[in-house]
Formats: sequence, C-alpha cells, structure tokens
Amino acid sequence: MNSSNKMTANERRAVISLSSIMGLRMIGLFMVLPVFSLYAMKLHGATPTLIGLAMGIYGLSQALFQIPFGALSDRFGRKPIILIGLILFATGSVIAGIAHSITFMIIGRALQGIGAVGSTMMAFIADLTREDQRTKAMAITGITIGFSFSMAMFIGPVLTEWLSVNHLFFLAALLGVIGIIILYAYVPRSTHHHFQRDAEPELKSLIKLLTSTELAKLNIGIFILHAIFTASFIIIPIHLHQFESLANHREWQLYLPTLLLAFIACLFCIGMAERKQQIKPYFLAGILALLLSLLLLLTAKSSLLLTAIAICIFFAGFSLLEAFLPSLVSRAAPASRKGSAMGVYSSSQFLGIFAGGVLGGWIYGQFGFSGVYLFCIALTLFWLALALFMQPPRYLVTQTWRIHPEKQSTTDTLFADLHVIPGMVEVTLIAEEGLAYLKMEKKTLQHPDFIRLKEQLQSKSFHII
Repeated sequence: MNSSNKMTANERRAVISLSSIMGLRMIGLFMVLPVFSLYAMKLHGATPTLIGLAMGIYGLSQALFQIPFGALSDRFGRKPIILIGLILFATGSVIAGIAHSITFMIIGRALQGIGAVGSTMMAFIADLTREDQRTKAMAITGITIGFSFSMAMFIGPVLTEWLSVNHLFFLAALLGVIGIIILYAYVPRSTHHHFQRDAEPELKSLIKLLTSTELAKLNIGIFILHAIFTASFIIIPIHLHQFESLANHREWQLYLPTLLLAFIACLFCIGMAERKQQIKPYFLAGILALLLSLLLLLTAKSSLLLTAIAICIFFAGFSLLEAFLPSLVSRAAPASRKGSAMGVYSSSQFLGIFAGGVLGGWIYGQFGFSGVYLFCIALTLFWLALALFMQPPRYLVTQTWRIHPEKQSTTDTLFADLHVIPGMVEVTLIAEEGLAYLKMEKKTLQHPDFIRLKEQLQSKSFHII
C-alpha cells in the first residue's frame, strides 16, 4: 500500500490550525520584547537584574515544564493539556498586564512560560499526520513559528503608538483565548495519542544525546544564540531611547526595514548553502555577522544609521543561525531519537533565554551598555571557536519502515545485511513499536544490494514510508 504524496484535507487542517496556535502564542510572548525593558524600568522595585529576570524567566519555566507536559499529554490526551497550557499562558499575560511591581511581572512572565505546550502540539501534529507527511508538517510549523517571531518584533513597537505596553500583555491573553477557540473549533479529533518518537523527547535517551559531541556543540550554540539575543534586547531599546532619542512607538520605523532586509539576506544565504551543500561556511558567516553587529552597536552609540545597519546585520545573522541549527540537529541526531534530540535542543534554547536575561540585566546594572555588548561579544567569539571545529553536516536521507510484528523473526538477518551496505549510516529496529529507522547517503538508495533487500522486505508485507 503506497501513501499519497499530498496531505489529506484533515492533515492540512490539523497542521494549519495547530501551527496557528503556536504562532499566536509566539506573537504573544515576543511582541513585548522590543519595548519591555523601558517599560519595566518604571515598575516598583525594578533593578537591572530583576528586569533581566523578568525578561528571561519564561525561558526557565519553558525548559522545566515542556517534557512533563508532553508526558501528561501521552496519558491524558493532547487537547486537555494544550488547553491547560493556553489558560496558564493567558493568566500569566493578564498578571503581567496588571503588574505594578517587578515582582508581579516576574510571576506573570513565569506563568506565561509554564504553559509549555510546544512539544505537546508537535506531538499532536505527529498524531494527526501520516509518517510520510511528518517532515512536511514539521517544516510548515517551523516556518510559521519563524514568521510569527519576525511579526512579533515588528507588531509590538507599532502597537505602542495606540496601546501602552501593559495592554500588549492583555492582547497576548486574548491571543491565548483565540488559540483555545481554534483548538476546539478547528483542530481535528485524534483517535489515538501515544508517544511519538520523532516528535517527543524520551527521558532515557537524553543522557546519551547529551554526551554526543556534535549535538553538544549545536546545543551550546542555540544556548549562546538566545542568551545573546535576550541580553541584547535588554539594552537595545534603552540604547535607541537614550542615544538615538527614538521613542517606543517609533521603533517600528527602524525594525520594519531592518527585518525585511535581514529576511531577504537570510533566504538568499539559506538557498545558496543548500544548493552548494556548504552549510558550515554560511553557518560561520552567521556567527561572524552577529559579531560584527555587536561590535557596531558597541561603537555606534551616536549614529542612528550605523545602529540601524548593526541591527539589520544582527537580525540577518540571528535568523540565519536560527534556521540552520534545527536542521543541523536533525541531521546529526539518530533517526530513532530525533524527538529526544529536539527536546534537548529546545531546553537549551529556553535556558539560553533565561541566562541571557539574568546575566544581561546584572551586567547592565554593574557595567552599563558596554559591559553587556562585551559580554555578548565574548560569547560570540567562544561560539565561533567552537563552530570552527564542527564537523560539516552530511547530506543524508532517512526512511521509516513499518514492520508487522509477526514477521519480525524472519527478517532479522535481512536487517543485519542492511548495516554493511556502502553509505548506510544507521539502522535501528524498534520492535515494540513495529518501526525501523534508516539513515543513509542518497546514493545508497540506488545500490543494488539495498534495492534487493528492500524488495525482499516488502515481499514480507513491510511498508516503506
């Protein structure tokens, strides 16, 4: 039985609706970022360190709660857990909106993060899509999240022309409510919900993945990237206000062109890297772009033009690295532990947000603007040195083979033969799930031994996904 190359109407509905919920949540979280630090300075009890904590605390709660939420959704179902997460997000947004002290702002931001249902929604998408459509579904979700992040960075400053910053938090709560409506009005029902190896982290796999050298470099990379981003955006709004006399409601005039130019540059670089199969040089170029932008921000305190150029380069480098890193993790991870690898990656990302917020705020309080920029420059130089020793990614293809359990005993030898075919990188058989995961060089698909073994396996009622 061959699967269609196209998504069914139900699959499209599932992917679009769940991606929309994730996008709305992303906009709610990030639209306050470009204007947050100036607003937080006016809250009772605010200090630079506490402002940084308020900005980054949601990263810590996201990292702590995403795996427990995923496990609970395996047991109690996806929709109830996503509902709880969205309610927590909306509640945290309201608390942040009414907060008059930095303490209540920290509580509100932490609650926003506790509703950590990103991995649960990815697992729900896996439940509602066939395995041969899973990669496409995850790609659509990733694009939606990336687009939502860019929109959020633009929308926040624009809306402050008519709304105060605390109203942005109320708007985030409204987006959470809209997400709940979409969840129950448009997301299809799932007839099953179980652990999805390619979408969810598995606790017993985490230690093995943490000790993988190549994955560790990538996880450190995403940690540093988001630490730099969060620390920078503690001071960039203050920088624009103090040195460039740019009010909150006018920041969009800077962010709109810089984001557009950065987006175009990012798309061009991604296309060139994939076409020439030279991801590592472009990856290093992204880190160098971050370094250049931070050096410009450090030295261009009195020039709006140089500041705008620096922010444009910063967004281009950030977007390029943000696009490459998940792809590199997916390539480096064992095919049977991709969900776990992405779980470690996501936790590293959120912990980077927390560390960048806390350390950036503290350094700003102790050493001012220059201290934060120098801290970010030091992190970037460390990452550049680490990335220079990164192995260039291999361009591999993966296949998932569904196995009938009653046929398994007769095919162990055939699977053992797969290991010795030239270009075969990984063969993992998960007997209890009736699945086999293969990762290989593209040329292996045409190798006579591979074709012969695949035909033999298919003759035993195997399904090649």
